[in-house]
Amino acid sequence: MSDRIPVLGLFFGVFLGAGTAYSRPQSAAGSAAALDERTLRVLCLELLGRPPLPDEWQRWLGQPRGGFLDATIGSRPFWEHWYEEQLYYFLLINNFRPAQDRLIAIPADLAAKRLTVREALHRIALSSSFDLRNPGADTFVTVVLEQLAGLDITRSQRELEIGKRVYDGGNGVFLGTPGASQADLVRNAVMSRSSVQHLLRREYERVLHERPDPAALSGWIARLEKDPGASVELMREWCSAPAFDARVARGERLENRAFVRALFVDLAGRLPVFEEAEPMREALDALADSTPLRSLSARMLLDSGKLSLPKKEAIKDREAWVQERYRRLLGRAPTADQLADALALLEAPQGRVETLLYALVSSPEYNRS
Repeated sequence: MSDRIPVLGLFFGVFLGAGTAYSRPQSAAGSAAALDERTLRVLCLELLGRPPLPDEWQRWLGQPRGGFLDATIGSRPFWEHWYEEQLYYFLLINNFRPAQDRLIAIPADLAAKRLTVREALHRIALSSSFDLRNPGADTFVTVVLEQLAGLDITRSQRELEIGKRVYDGGNGVFLGTPGASQADLVRNAVMSRSSVQHLLRREYERVLHERPDPAALSGWIARLEKDPGASVELMREWCSAPAFDARVARGERLENRAFVRALFVDLAGRLPVFEEAEPMREALDALADSTPLRSLSARMLLDSGKLSLPKKEAIKDREAWVQERYRRLLGRAPTADQLADALALLEAPQGRVETLLYALVSSPEYNRS
């Protein structure tokens, strides 16, 4: 057999088998369900913005989902990811990324329960970074109405005009509450009922990738208005629900920022530092279709010589090693054919560990976790 045949078989096996993993039956829904590789991977990607770290695989695989959710939701890493998602939502990135201590402290303050999510959003929208990103009355008020209050600006022209007057220091009743300053605009928007609805809807859609049931959303709004700290409990419920199992089963394309973090965790066993992640994320975001550049990024990382990858000669149990790579990177075991192709690759004189890993992380299945 040619040395090149196993490599081709491996690539086609990963690509053509990509759609099969999501249709398999899922384990019972709810907090008591034991975490399999795929559910654990998706939970970490959605709640922490990255796959499980090596110690988290050891700690949580096979354990009840509820224990993982209790330990994760509301933790410092959870709020760090939440904060980064808010900055990205408001486009406070690159030159507009906040550097003020008051904003950098938001994840720690949320974890310590010194701050609620609405107060955190209030703090972000009052920052100089937010102001610089949205200069002038028309832009600032439009963003406040659309991104904080969740209103359709084409249907809110009266509020826009009132808001512009308030922005310039004039008196006006903006979103039902009097105001006379830029700070009042932000306060009124954050405290409005429409803001609560918008926040809960986009948080649900961010994690479950589908629109919430309107009746359920109304109940969540009432709970958050009654208890400002209820967002943690709601997130736990969402991640224990059948809707989350359905999200795990169907898969969702990784956002570019999640892909970058996943690539480093899966190949280097660590999170990228800011200087590693941001240039890569920015380059991917600049493309309408980032798929080719994702593959190139994976290749460059694998060929960088900076990864502590095992030499194939040092892998004592190659079948177990291949099984583990599939389970961690794709959240499932390889098919019999894929396992055979991978082992044949590692047996071939020119076969490399990097080739196998590249086939996995450049596959459509990896990009759709």
